[in-house]
Amino acid sequence: MGSGRWSTDVYTAAADYRAASGKSAFAYSDSGARRVHEELDPDGVFMRESRDSTEHPFSTPIAVLFDVTGSMGNVPRVLQTKLPQLLGLLTRKNYAIDPQIMFGAIGDATCDRAPLQVGQFESDNRMDDDLAKIVLEGGGGGQKHESYELALYFMARHTVLDSMINRGRRGYLFIIGDEMPYPKVKPREVKAVIGDDLREPISIEQILHELKRKYDVYYILPTAAGWGGDKEVLERWRELLGQNVLELDDLDAVCETIALTVGLGEDAIDLDAGMSDLADVGSAFGGSVGRALAPLQRTAVVRDAPFEITAGPGGNQRL
Repeated sequence: MGSGRWSTDVYTAAADYRAASGKSAFAYSDSGARRVHEELDPDGVFMRESRDSTEHPFSTPIAVLFDVTGSMGNVPRVLQTKLPQLLGLLTRKNYAIDPQIMFGAIGDATCDRAPLQVGQFESDNRMDDDLAKIVLEGGGGGQKHESYELALYFMARHTVLDSMINRGRRGYLFIIGDEMPYPKVKPREVKAVIGDDLREPISIEQILHELKRKYDVYYILPTAAGWGGDKEVLERWRELLGQNVLELDDLDAVCETIALTVGLGEDAIDLDAGMSDLADVGSAFGGSVGRALAPLQRTAVVRDAPFEITAGPGGNQRL
């Protein structure tokens, strides 16, 4: 997937139509739906794909999965309103070549009716369509845990990235939440939600080790969320992801934070240049983004060096 190109004009026309007709950007959820939309249902999905093509020969996969339980339910609404800023920074500021963005939602497999929702990697306005199909359930288990580990399992075993296959370049995975993962991926939940048969549980550390072969993984914790700033939550995620745990003091800055993180990872900018870019596009969230990304600036973002690609008789060659 990932064909086509993003059009802000198309996005604006759709937003204007919804405003004039009184329709919601999340009509599926706001209509009362409580089941996963069939196009976002992970059950039986073989692979979600970020593919190179003639149109997008150097795809950059970017997955954004967010907790939609409790106080986190407003995250997709913020993302939807700020998609033009995200795509604008990624493309017009050349932070990433041929970005392909996937959106998904995370709940709690112990009690929610929609514990995992996963879109497709898209380059055009279909990413907005995927957001519109997400169920904003607002439930959760109430135990300071949600089923993040189930989402990590899906991303590790049910996505394929041409950036990795063809160029040895990992994608980017952003988890936006305010709670901890459960300690293990449970076979019963994997079977019920995704359809896979596991012989035994997988520890969160083990599935993350597998996942990091494909993705640089970041956890964004909005400090205004229910467990924002919680010491136990922060310590657990820092045990798992180190400096890639980003505390964000303004949820409205989430798209800018994602874009600049990718820009840093692609070595397209340093943090000072990113701050200048935010000012250039009129963003009021430079302070929040700078504070969130300070850990990455202090430790430096480490990425595999990209392969130089040349076309030869046998196709793309690594030099």
